[in-house]
Amino acid sequence: MHLSVSQLEREKVRFDITYPPERIDLSGTKFRQVTGLRVTGIAELAGGSEEIRVHGHITGELEGECDRCLEVALLAVDSDFDLYYRPAATASVAPEMEIDEGESEIGCYEGDGVEIADVAREQVLLWLPMQWVCQADCKGICPICGQNRNRAPCNCQQQAVDDRWSVLRHYHPEAK
Repeated sequence: MHLSVSQLEREKVRFDITYPPERIDLSGTKFRQVTGLRVTGIAELAGGSEEIRVHGHITGELEGECDRCLEVALLAVDSDFDLYYRPAATASVAPEMEIDEGESEIGCYEGDGVEIADVAREQVLLWLPMQWVCQADCKGICPICGQNRNRAPCNCQQQAVDDRWSVLRHYHPEAK
């Protein structure tokens, strides 16, 4: 759905869109969309200018590989958003210019408006965790045998090795 400035000059636009699985591009992440992502909200012009305000809510489910055990698990997306967009032509910022905290919350659009699919993608990408674990007490995998410790314990014995002395093994191989 495209939100144009000319449309928003006439009235606020309410939207309720569900993007089917794989419609929102999450390439470059370890996640993929498994249910529809539902985006609801209102778009309007802010302050009688060409600045567009889009606020609403996004819900859905993604799946991704756990960082500890490498199993695939579901991640529920449930987030509010309140965004402002200015025309890119008016947002000329010098590379050395410092911006305040309020300015960092404003995006830019090119052309005559904003695509809701782009807003949804941006919000999902910002919402994704940097470290994803399937459960808070995930035990991960054994670094020796590769067994998923959530499924079954392994009997591997880890030896603490001080790598600072590894050069000496060349001279005394029996000192392993």
